[in-house]
Amino acid sequence: MKRVLGSKHSTKNEDWLAAVAQIEDLITFDEVEELTAKAAARILAATRGKHVAYAYSAGKDSIVLSSILNRLDIKEGYFAYCDLDYPAFISWVLQNRPEGVTMMHTGYGLPWLAEHQELIFARGPVGQRWHQISQKGPFTSMIFDHGLDLLILGHRVIDGNVCGKDGFIRKKTGEIRFNPLYDWPHEAILGYIHYHRLALPPIYGWKDGYTQGTHAWPERDYCNSLNQGYREVWDIDHTVIEKAAEYIPSARSFLEGVSA
Repeated sequence: MKRVLGSKHSTKNEDWLAAVAQIEDLITFDEVEELTAKAAARILAATRGKHVAYAYSAGKDSIVLSSILNRLDIKEGYFAYCDLDYPAFISWVLQNRPEGVTMMHTGYGLPWLAEHQELIFARGPVGQRWHQISQKGPFTSMIFDHGLDLLILGHRVIDGNVCGKDGFIRKKTGEIRFNPLYDWPHEAILGYIHYHRLALPPIYGWKDGYTQGTHAWPERDYCNSLNQGYREVWDIDHTVIEKAAEYIPSARSFLEGVSA
Protein backbone atom coordinates (compact mmCIF):
# COMPACT_ATOMS: atom_id res chain seq x y z
CA MET A 1 0.00 0.00 0.00
CA LYS A 2 1.18 3.50 -0.86
CA ARG A 3 -0.03 6.25 1.43
CA VAL A 4 -0.29 9.63 -0.27
CA LEU A 5 -3.11 11.25 1.71
CA GLY A 6 -2.57 12.86 5.09
CA SER A 7 -4.92 14.24 7.71
CA LYS A 8 -8.24 15.65 6.61
CA HIS A 9 -7.20 19.21 7.38
CA SER A 10 -3.87 18.99 5.57
CA THR A 11 -5.04 17.29 2.37
CA LYS A 12 -6.52 19.28 -0.49
CA ASN A 13 -9.56 18.15 -2.45
CA GLU A 14 -7.48 17.79 -5.61
CA ASP A 15 -5.23 15.34 -3.74
CA TRP A 16 -8.28 13.23 -2.93
CA LEU A 17 -9.42 13.29 -6.54
CA ALA A 18 -5.94 12.28 -7.72
CA ALA A 19 -5.91 9.37 -5.25
CA VAL A 20 -9.31 8.21 -6.47
CA ALA A 21 -8.08 8.30 -10.06
CA GLN A 22 -5.00 6.15 -9.29
CA ILE A 23 -6.37 4.03 -6.46
CA GLU A 24 -5.33 0.69 -8.01
CA ASP A 25 -1.71 1.91 -7.93
CA LEU A 26 -2.04 2.79 -4.23
CA ILE A 27 -3.72 -0.30 -2.79
CA THR A 28 -4.55 -3.75 -4.14
CA PHE A 29 -7.77 -5.70 -3.76
CA ASP A 30 -5.95 -8.25 -1.58
CA GLU A 31 -4.68 -5.49 0.74
CA VAL A 32 -8.21 -4.14 1.10
CA GLU A 33 -9.57 -7.60 1.86
CA GLU A 34 -6.88 -8.21 4.48
CA LEU A 35 -7.86 -5.02 6.30
CA THR A 36 -11.52 -5.93 5.92
CA ALA A 37 -10.99 -9.35 7.48
CA LYS A 38 -9.27 -7.75 10.49
CA ALA A 39 -12.09 -5.23 10.89
CA ALA A 40 -14.69 -7.99 10.61
CA ALA A 41 -12.94 -9.98 13.33
CA ARG A 42 -12.94 -6.91 15.58
CA ILE A 43 -16.63 -6.37 14.97
CA LEU A 44 -17.58 -9.97 15.66
CA ALA A 45 -15.59 -10.00 18.90
CA ALA A 46 -17.13 -6.71 20.07
CA THR A 47 -20.74 -7.44 19.17
CA ARG A 48 -21.24 -11.10 20.06
CA GLY A 49 -24.40 -11.52 22.13
CA LYS A 50 -25.15 -7.78 22.20
CA HIS A 51 -27.81 -5.49 20.80
CA VAL A 52 -25.87 -3.31 18.38
CA ALA A 53 -26.55 -0.87 15.59
CA TYR A 54 -24.52 1.58 13.58
CA ALA A 55 -24.68 5.27 12.78
CA TYR A 56 -25.01 5.79 9.04
CA SER A 57 -23.93 9.21 7.79
CA ALA A 58 -23.86 8.35 4.06
CA GLY A 59 -20.27 9.58 3.97
CA LYS A 60 -17.54 7.43 2.46
CA ASP A 61 -16.43 5.91 5.79
CA SER A 62 -19.93 4.98 6.87
CA ILE A 63 -20.68 3.53 3.43
CA VAL A 64 -17.66 1.23 3.77
CA LEU A 65 -18.65 0.38 7.35
CA SER A 66 -22.22 -0.46 6.34
CA SER A 67 -20.95 -2.76 3.59
CA ILE A 68 -18.75 -4.68 6.03
CA LEU A 69 -21.52 -4.87 8.63
CA ASN A 70 -24.02 -6.14 6.10
CA ARG A 71 -21.59 -8.90 5.15
CA LEU A 72 -21.72 -9.87 8.84
CA ASP A 73 -25.54 -9.64 8.86
CA ILE A 74 -25.54 -6.57 11.12
CA LYS A 75 -28.18 -4.36 9.55
CA GLU A 76 -29.76 -2.16 12.21
CA GLY A 77 -28.66 1.40 11.58
CA TYR A 78 -29.81 4.99 12.04
CA PHE A 79 -29.35 8.02 9.81
CA ALA A 80 -29.58 11.34 11.66
CA TYR A 81 -30.66 14.22 9.46
CA CYS A 82 -32.44 17.55 9.64
CA ASP A 83 -34.09 20.19 7.47
CA LEU A 84 -30.73 21.95 7.08
CA ASP A 85 -29.27 19.13 5.00
CA TYR A 86 -28.96 19.53 1.24
CA PRO A 87 -32.11 18.23 -0.52
CA ALA A 88 -30.05 16.36 -3.14
CA PHE A 89 -28.11 14.59 -0.40
CA ILE A 90 -31.24 13.49 1.47
CA SER A 91 -32.80 12.34 -1.80
CA TRP A 92 -29.72 10.20 -2.47
CA VAL A 93 -29.88 8.69 1.01
CA LEU A 94 -33.56 7.83 0.64
CA GLN A 95 -32.77 5.96 -2.56
CA ASN A 96 -29.49 4.34 -1.51
CA ARG A 97 -29.51 3.75 2.25
CA PRO A 98 -28.77 0.13 3.18
CA GLU A 99 -31.51 -2.24 4.24
CA GLY A 100 -32.20 -1.81 7.95
CA VAL A 101 -31.21 1.87 8.18
CA THR A 102 -33.92 4.04 9.76
CA MET A 103 -34.23 7.76 9.07
CA MET A 104 -33.99 9.78 12.32
CA HIS A 105 -34.98 13.46 12.12
CA THR A 106 -33.18 15.53 14.76
CA GLY A 107 -35.66 18.41 14.72
CA TYR A 108 -33.37 21.18 13.48
CA GLY A 109 -34.55 23.54 10.75
CA LEU A 110 -34.57 27.15 9.58
CA PRO A 111 -36.66 28.51 12.49
CA TRP A 112 -34.08 27.05 14.89
CA LEU A 113 -31.19 28.40 12.81
CA ALA A 114 -32.76 31.86 12.85
CA GLU A 115 -32.34 31.79 16.63
CA HIS A 116 -28.72 30.58 16.39
CA GLN A 117 -27.32 32.59 13.49
CA GLU A 118 -23.87 32.67 15.08
CA LEU A 119 -23.51 29.04 13.96
CA ILE A 120 -23.77 29.81 10.25
CA PHE A 121 -20.39 28.87 8.73
CA ALA A 122 -18.89 29.23 12.21
CA ARG A 123 -15.27 28.37 12.88
CA GLY A 124 -13.25 27.72 16.03
CA PRO A 125 -14.97 26.98 19.36
CA VAL A 126 -18.36 28.19 18.10
CA GLY A 127 -18.13 25.98 15.02
CA GLN A 128 -17.30 23.00 17.19
CA ARG A 129 -20.83 23.14 18.58
CA TRP A 130 -21.96 21.50 15.34
CA HIS A 131 -20.22 18.34 16.49
CA GLN A 132 -22.61 18.08 19.42
CA ILE A 133 -25.62 19.00 17.31
CA SER A 134 -25.02 16.73 14.33
CA GLN A 135 -23.11 13.83 15.91
CA LYS A 136 -22.78 13.46 19.67
CA GLY A 137 -26.40 14.29 20.47
CA PRO A 138 -27.83 11.92 17.83
CA PHE A 139 -25.40 9.15 18.88
CA THR A 140 -26.67 9.37 22.44
CA SER A 141 -30.27 9.22 21.23
CA MET A 142 -29.53 6.20 19.06
CA ILE A 143 -28.07 4.33 22.03
CA PHE A 144 -30.64 5.12 24.69
CA ASP A 145 -33.79 5.39 22.57
CA HIS A 146 -33.19 1.94 21.11
CA GLY A 147 -31.60 0.20 24.09
CA LEU A 148 -28.30 -0.47 22.37
CA ASP A 149 -25.38 -2.12 24.11
CA LEU A 150 -23.03 -0.73 21.49
CA LEU A 151 -23.13 1.84 18.70
CA ILE A 152 -20.76 1.24 15.80
CA LEU A 153 -19.24 4.26 14.03
CA GLY A 154 -17.06 4.74 10.97
CA HIS A 155 -14.75 7.26 12.65
CA ARG A 156 -11.02 7.09 11.97
CA VAL A 157 -8.01 8.61 13.74
CA ILE A 158 -6.48 10.12 10.60
CA ASP A 159 -9.58 12.29 10.22
CA GLY A 160 -8.86 13.82 13.61
CA ASN A 161 -11.53 11.82 15.42
CA VAL A 162 -11.12 10.59 18.98
CA CYS A 163 -11.60 6.85 18.62
CA GLY A 164 -10.58 5.59 22.05
CA LYS A 165 -8.37 2.66 22.98
CA ASP A 166 -8.60 -0.09 20.35
CA GLY A 167 -11.53 1.78 18.82
CA PHE A 168 -13.71 1.82 21.96
CA ILE A 169 -15.12 4.91 23.64
CA ARG A 170 -16.81 4.18 26.96
CA LYS A 171 -18.61 7.06 28.64
CA LYS A 172 -19.70 7.40 32.27
CA THR A 173 -23.30 7.61 31.08
CA GLY A 174 -23.07 4.00 29.94
CA GLU A 175 -22.68 4.79 26.25
CA ILE A 176 -20.26 2.58 24.36
CA ARG A 177 -19.18 3.57 20.87
CA PHE A 178 -17.01 1.35 18.74
CA ASN A 179 -14.86 2.43 15.78
CA PRO A 180 -13.64 -0.73 14.04
CA LEU A 181 -12.03 1.22 11.17
CA TYR A 182 -10.16 3.56 13.51
CA ASP A 183 -6.71 2.77 12.08
CA TRP A 184 -7.63 2.59 8.40
CA PRO A 185 -5.78 5.00 6.09
CA HIS A 186 -7.73 6.97 3.50
CA GLU A 187 -6.38 4.80 0.71
CA ALA A 188 -8.04 1.73 2.24
CA ILE A 189 -11.43 3.47 2.34
CA LEU A 190 -11.10 4.61 -1.28
CA GLY A 191 -9.85 1.16 -2.29
CA TYR A 192 -12.79 -0.61 -0.67
CA ILE A 193 -15.22 1.72 -2.44
CA HIS A 194 -13.47 1.15 -5.75
CA TYR A 195 -13.11 -2.61 -5.65
CA HIS A 196 -16.62 -3.17 -4.30
CA ARG A 197 -18.13 -0.61 -6.69
CA LEU A 198 -19.97 1.29 -4.00
CA ALA A 199 -21.97 4.38 -4.91
CA LEU A 200 -21.18 7.70 -3.25
CA PRO A 201 -23.57 10.62 -2.66
CA PRO A 202 -23.36 13.77 -4.80
CA ILE A 203 -21.44 15.72 -2.13
CA TYR A 204 -18.17 14.23 -3.38
CA GLY A 205 -18.72 15.85 -6.76
CA TRP A 206 -19.37 19.28 -5.27
CA LYS A 207 -16.75 21.92 -4.51
CA ASP A 208 -14.26 20.54 -1.96
CA GLY A 209 -16.49 17.52 -1.47
CA TYR A 210 -13.83 15.26 0.04
CA THR A 211 -12.53 17.89 2.46
CA GLN A 212 -16.01 19.05 3.47
CA GLY A 213 -17.59 15.62 3.88
CA THR A 214 -21.21 15.20 4.92
CA HIS A 215 -22.66 18.21 6.68
CA ALA A 216 -25.69 20.46 6.95
CA TRP A 217 -25.27 23.50 4.72
CA PRO A 218 -24.69 26.07 7.55
CA GLU A 219 -22.05 23.70 8.92
CA ARG A 220 -19.92 24.16 5.81
CA ASP A 221 -16.28 24.46 6.84
CA TYR A 222 -13.33 26.64 5.78
CA CYS A 223 -15.49 29.67 4.94
CA ASN A 224 -13.77 32.94 5.76
CA SER A 225 -16.97 34.97 5.57
CA LEU A 226 -20.73 34.61 5.42
CA ASN A 227 -20.65 35.79 1.83
CA GLN A 228 -18.17 33.08 0.83
CA GLY A 229 -20.24 30.42 2.55
CA TYR A 230 -23.48 31.56 0.95
CA ARG A 231 -21.80 31.73 -2.45
CA GLU A 232 -20.53 28.14 -2.18
CA VAL A 233 -23.91 26.84 -1.04
CA TRP A 234 -25.64 28.88 -3.75
CA ASP A 235 -23.46 27.26 -6.40
CA ILE A 236 -24.50 23.84 -5.09
CA ASP A 237 -28.24 24.53 -4.76
CA HIS A 238 -29.89 27.92 -5.24
CA THR A 239 -33.06 26.83 -3.47
CA VAL A 240 -31.24 26.33 -0.17
CA ILE A 241 -30.34 30.02 0.05
CA GLU A 242 -33.71 31.14 -1.30
CA LYS A 243 -35.48 29.30 1.53
CA ALA A 244 -32.92 30.48 4.10
CA ALA A 245 -33.54 34.09 3.04
CA GLU A 246 -37.10 33.79 4.41
CA TYR A 247 -35.65 33.44 7.92
CA ILE A 248 -32.04 34.68 7.92
CA PRO A 249 -31.25 38.38 7.25
CA SER A 250 -27.68 37.67 6.05
CA ALA A 251 -28.98 35.11 3.56
CA ARG A 252 -31.55 37.65 2.40
CA SER A 253 -28.82 40.25 1.88
CA PHE A 254 -26.75 37.79 -0.11
CA LEU A 255 -29.76 36.88 -2.25
CA GLU A 256 -30.50 40.54 -2.91
CA GLY A 257 -26.91 41.03 -4.03
CA VAL A 258 -27.11 38.09 -6.42
CA SER A 259 -30.40 39.30 -7.84
CA ALA A 260 -29.22 42.90 -8.31
